[in-house]
Amino acid sequence: MKTARLKVSGMTCGHCRAAVEKALRSQPGVHNATVNLESGSAEVEYDETRVATEQLVAAIEEEGYTAAVA
Repeated sequence: MKTARLKVSGMTCGHCRAAVEKALRSQPGVHNATVNLESGSAEVEYDETRVATEQLVAAIEEEGYTAAVA
């Protein structure tokens, strides 16, 4: 199990935070995802044999936000 820290841009409200968390948690191999609206960051616990950080970033970007590995 690994932990990734991601920088997320474009979130402005609680709904945005919830949307990003839901997108991350829906990825195969993600065990937990916590998004902090104030810092614009996400911490994701995941199984690196099932999902890559590029897929996590893509899931966030599909929701309309900008993301990168911190």
